[in-house]
Amino acid sequence: MTAILFVCLGNICRSPAAEAVARARAPNAAFDSAGTAGWHIGKPPYPQMQVAASGRGIAMSDLRARQVTAADFDRFDLILAMDRANLADLERLRPPGNGAEIRLFAEYGPGGDVPDPYYTRDFEGCLDLIETCLDGLLTALSGRSPPPSR
Repeated sequence: MTAILFVCLGNICRSPAAEAVARARAPNAAFDSAGTAGWHIGKPPYPQMQVAASGRGIAMSDLRARQVTAADFDRFDLILAMDRANLADLERLRPPGNGAEIRLFAEYGPGGDVPDPYYTRDFEGCLDLIETCLDGLLTALSGRSPPPSR
């Protein structure tokens, strides 16, 4: 089984939403989320993101923010960053010599970044993009299509 870590900046909007959607769609897989920054450690997801997810039948109130650790680079088979800044932060945090696969989550969808709804206020649009990217990810993991090339 592939263990996947979704990563954003604070782990209160995008990455916990991706984790919650992934768990709802693939309950037997191993998903987690974390942030590159530690500002919100122990806090639940952002209230507006919870409301938007709840409107789609996705529960995320049990999730709590945490920060990426060095151990995550060994624990997860695939680490998916929500944007290029998170990707750069992950590369900076990567332990020397570690070969963990790190990609942009949106490579499994339209490409680019998953905009941060904390700033854009577009929680529904963020969830739409997360669902699209997750569909692509699950298809790639099922072996029906190759992962995107870098």
